[in-house]
Amino acid sequence: MEGTRSLGRQFGWLWAACATSTFGTWLAFDATPLIAVLVLHAGATEVSVLAAAGLAVGAAVAVPLAPWVELRRKRPVMVAMDLIRFATLLSIPVAYALGLLTFTQLLVVAIIVAGADLTFTAAGGAFLKALVRPEDLLVANGRFESTTWTATMLGPPLGGAAIGLFGPVATVVANAVSYLLSAGGLAAIGTGGREPHPARADAPRLRAGQLLDGWRFILTHPTLRLLFVNSLMVNGLIMATSPLLIVLMLGPLGFAPWQYGLAFAAPCIGGLIGSRLARRLVARYGQHTIMLTAGTLRACWLLGLAFVGPGAAGLVLVMAVELGLITCMGVFNPVLATYRLTQIPTDRVTRTLSAWSVTSKVAIAALTALWGLLAGVTGPRAAIVIAGLLILTTPLLLPRHDRPQQREREPSRSH
Repeated sequence: MEGTRSLGRQFGWLWAACATSTFGTWLAFDATPLIAVLVLHAGATEVSVLAAAGLAVGAAVAVPLAPWVELRRKRPVMVAMDLIRFATLLSIPVAYALGLLTFTQLLVVAIIVAGADLTFTAAGGAFLKALVRPEDLLVANGRFESTTWTATMLGPPLGGAAIGLFGPVATVVANAVSYLLSAGGLAAIGTGGREPHPARADAPRLRAGQLLDGWRFILTHPTLRLLFVNSLMVNGLIMATSPLLIVLMLGPLGFAPWQYGLAFAAPCIGGLIGSRLARRLVARYGQHTIMLTAGTLRACWLLGLAFVGPGAAGLVLVMAVELGLITCMGVFNPVLATYRLTQIPTDRVTRTLSAWSVTSKVAIAALTALWGLLAGVTGPRAAIVIAGLLILTTPLLLPRHDRPQQREREPSRSH
């Protein structure tokens, strides 16, 4: 069974390190904008700038880092990103204690942390591929997926309680410490891991063309290209409706904040269930069938949120829709992550995963802004309906035919 299958001591340290930082991140969920509002008295425009600029500039920083990381061992890079995030986040409580905290500092912290997040994730995918046998990749990705959903379920409520007791700066300290512990866990893997030396460690200086290698590989791969666009649309439309649902539930429908939190925290158990089922479903029905089925089913739920009403019935409807959606995502996400890693040549993993993550973040930001404008014209419920109808078209972008696994290529030459 997936839950008891051992992937080795090195993977255990990697999993523990990533789990620690993931829980820290979700514990401090929305801590930075809360500090901006509660401590610096920032307005809606400033908070929006904080979120958008941190994401956009952080993504721009991560793009040129990807080819550089590709030519280096990934574990030291991951440790460095953890230490950078630790030091950067810790500057907030230090400045707060000294009475020197400013909005500019929060903005710089958001940018650095966003860039480090993207770089860590891309390097982590490459390191996982080197550390785990190909037949164990789905098990490993399933465990990461279950950890993410568990942290999503538990972190924000615990963080909210901590903020209520100790203030928003306390959760930032906890998040910073989680990155320090993550760096320690990665260091504990030691030199016994299977990560090989990069084949092109003596490569010439970075060229402009290398920045596009990740996108070039995705867009020229017949299956990944479809999955890429599908993921951008699905994730973007789901995230774009989140603020609209907040406005709808906490405004006209009269739900209390704790009810809204419960409606989205409790269904995260579906992600845990789905991620634990993924390997067994693939073993029984095949990777392509599960990707197609779970990918199609995850597009069928969003429209249901447009029919939410007041009272207990409305709360149950939101929880049921979210449970179905998250369960399907819990199955689909680790299968997609595993397929993606098996298709990307070793010498392009970091650049390709970075390109995928950067584009996803930018697409989410753009669609969220667009749907905010749309809701201003049509109202939040109508905007959710439009998103729900559009997402129903996304299964057309899923690969219809099972393609053979791509063999590992020789190290590619950048143009």
